Amino acid sequence: MTTEIIISLITLIVLEIVLGIDNIIFISILSDKLPAEKRKKARLLGLSLALLTRLILLAGISWIMKLDKTLFVLSGMDFSGKDLILIVGGLFLLYKSNKEIFEKTEDEHDDKPFVYKSFTKIIGQIILLDLVFSIDSIITAVGLVDELWVMYTAVIVSISIMMMVAGAISDFISKHPSLKILALCFLMMIGITLIAEGLAFHIPKQYIYFSMAFSFLVNIIQIRKKV
Repeated sequence: MTTEIIISLITLIVLEIVLGIDNIIFISILSDKLPAEKRKKARLLGLSLALLTRLILLAGISWIMKLDKTLFVLSGMDFSGKDLILIVGGLFLLYKSNKEIFEKTEDEHDDKPFVYKSFTKIIGQIILLDLVFSIDSIITAVGLVDELWVMYTAVIVSISIMMMVAGAISDFISKHPSLKILALCFLMMIGITLIAEGLAFHIPKQYIYFSMAFSFLVNIIQIRKKV
């Protein structure tokens, strides 16, 4: 194994983890709608499905590459299969994030008792977003390395690491309501980014991650000061 391949593998693993943080946050927030005894199962199943989706997409790598081909032109703008998936995924993420924020702010003042969601319904929503995040992840991998086994290894290692930390991230978000709202705002930002990407308007990801990291740091400082 050459040094170049090792560097590519490590870089891809780190990128896959960074791209997968959105997935962990989404799964964590959705799993909170389930009874306590089912949350860990939902997180593990959600990430397992994310791994399976990525491996299947890698197996059909030629099909993935065709997603970048133009399907139709509307108002002088080209739309590919990837664009449509990103737009639909972004709209769904915006809808879910807004709905969750409304429920955690407005509905908390209601006297209605909290009703746990269906496990099947939650997993269905996780599968939909897994597909969107997986396509973005795989296209990133294809653009970075040429060796298929490196892509497979990076995906398996990154998802395994995410499985190990998902519980801790979920518990941390659940304990701090302000972080939960902040996480939902992050997901709204990701939703807007996905829609922009689908409309051929590229937003540099470093700007997104910097603003997220800065907001998170400020929130942590506030939490520690309050404690």
